[in-house]
Amino acid sequence: MDDHGPAHVAGVLRGDTFVASPELNDRAMRAAAGLRSLGVGPGDTIALLMRNDLEFFEASIAASALGAAPVPINWHGSAEEVAYVVADSGSKVCVAHADLLAPVHAALPDGLTVLGVTTPPSIAAAFDVSEAAARLPEGVTEWSGWRDGFVPLGEVYLGAPTSMIYTSGTTGHPKGVRRLPDTHDAEGVLDYLGDVARVFGLAPSMRTVVAGPMYHSAPLTYATAALRLYDGFVVIQDRFEPEELLALVERHRITSLYMVPTMFVRLLRLAPEVRDRYDLSSLLNVSHTAAPCPPDVKRAIIEWLGPIVSEFYGSTEVGLIVGCDATEWLAHPGTVGRALAHCDIEVIGEDGPLPIGETGEVFVRARGFSDFTYHGRDDARLEVERDGLITCGDVGFFDEDGFLYLCDRVRDMVISGGVNIYPIEIEACLLKLAGVADCAVFGIPDDEFGESIAAALKLEPNSSLGEADVRAHVRAHLAGYKVPKVITFHDELPREDSGKMFKRKLRAPYWEKAGRTI
Repeated sequence: MDDHGPAHVAGVLRGDTFVASPELNDRAMRAAAGLRSLGVGPGDTIALLMRNDLEFFEASIAASALGAAPVPINWHGSAEEVAYVVADSGSKVCVAHADLLAPVHAALPDGLTVLGVTTPPSIAAAFDVSEAAARLPEGVTEWSGWRDGFVPLGEVYLGAPTSMIYTSGTTGHPKGVRRLPDTHDAEGVLDYLGDVARVFGLAPSMRTVVAGPMYHSAPLTYATAALRLYDGFVVIQDRFEPEELLALVERHRITSLYMVPTMFVRLLRLAPEVRDRYDLSSLLNVSHTAAPCPPDVKRAIIEWLGPIVSEFYGSTEVGLIVGCDATEWLAHPGTVGRALAHCDIEVIGEDGPLPIGETGEVFVRARGFSDFTYHGRDDARLEVERDGLITCGDVGFFDEDGFLYLCDRVRDMVISGGVNIYPIEIEACLLKLAGVADCAVFGIPDDEFGESIAAALKLEPNSSLGEADVRAHVRAHLAGYKVPKVITFHDELPREDSGKMFKRKLRAPYWEKAGRTI
């Protein structure tokens, strides 16, 4: 669909298929009636094992109409990991793309109703899925035919829960984040949501491209809000590809984007003549989060796109907490922003709250956002709370103007010879080295110092960098004790499309060999 016409039509576009919002809602209400016939009701869950697609929206809206929570599943997981989330969430139904379903079908819990979606050709091409794998396994009920056999649901459940996202964590099984209704500050919610909309770039009749996987909370929240709350035109990009994104922005006069720093890096690596080929003047806001953005990358993206780049910090558990626009960031380089309306933040050390400039663990609360618990694990919820504030496991400090800076994750911090080392600083240094495409820095066991630094690198094609080059670069810019002791090179690093790096997959073999975890 080439949408150069004058009228704005709300709905979802994937490839050449556009479904306007009224039709999408009709499909969803038919699916809701079908789900109700399967026993799905208020408080229940349904699992979504899907890439971004029209049916993802249909199933999600259908579940919410019944008061049930959709549970988007990270499809990168093994059959065992997927089956765990389905079982732990208590899902009665699983809606899945064909190629994702086949490898896990046998592992899914008994009694589960499985509804399949044929993997569309464009998605199959983007993820190198064979024609055979894109077809549904024998005996699986096909979603659209099943959906269209029902009369649309007439009454919609009010106060329906949001999606229940499973957070991966660093150890053990993932935990489902379940929202607790009516636990927010009713008087402050409008101020809070207004700040969220400003930082997120949400506005009436917005036009956006969803490039990040919707099994993560930020892309899901962003896409759903754009479509259902802001009468938006939503384009699904099958898989993030930098030049294609620029073409989509120009073609559809996109006004807002949600991105992650790795996308910025890939966009900036396009040749200048390629970037200049596309008209991006329709863009009014580009927001980002999910992973730290190296200051050089942030400055470069602002210089290219203009002062329309906003940043925010939060988590699935607590929502958005702080944010800043480009002007604020340029005045306070490296910050993630100041507290949004009705949000509380404290930096806490071993003996309590710390003064300005001192580094400690960040504890937060958004009073305009509903509280949460971990599904079936209220004890785990209590472990992250202190005096009503929640920690996301981040380390940071405030400056005198109230801007928050993040140094690292508590779990990622390396203590070597009694010295705290923050890998994020070393990673930012490594990304400045020509030839480094991606990197992860983490702690490994050391008999003398307790821990030492390891760096895993992915190099640009044709790069000839070696360990000596890497160490020399870090030594030239950082203190000697921050130079990695172990350096490994990889064809790919375990980073998701969302930007999240699974360091535990890199770290685990070293600690397993040492027979300890700390």
